[in-house]
Amino acid sequence: MKRFFIGFGVVTVAIALPPALLNFTGYTHLLLPHFWLMFQFFSSLTFLLCLGVIYGQQRNGSLGGQIFLGGTTLKLLLCMFFALIYLYKFKVNDIIFVLNFFYLYFLYTAFEVYSLLTNLRVQNKK
Repeated sequence: MKRFFIGFGVVTVAIALPPALLNFTGYTHLLLPHFWLMFQFFSSLTFLLCLGVIYGQQRNGSLGGQIFLGGTTLKLLLCMFFALIYLYKFKVNDIIFVLNFFYLYFLYTAFEVYSLLTNLRVQNKK
């Protein structure tokens, strides 16, 4: 579990670094007006989902795969719902939104899959 917290912190900083550099170098037109709100949503969602899946795998190792797939599906649905609300509330450039949204979604999903599969592999070896 400690390994997950360290990994999540490193990945979160690594994902936040390029947008922060865009802010400092003056390329703010490449970020959404409320990018950091979206970043907070994706970060919190990934963190809570990973904790829930890890906890579920520890409680019932035989259902680890199903819990993982259910969590990933839940994340996809919540992210799409967030995108729908965001686009309804704010008028933004479509291409910038797609780039910002998928930047966060794919990087956090890659971390989620990597960390949860390594945890699932450890569970299967026992």
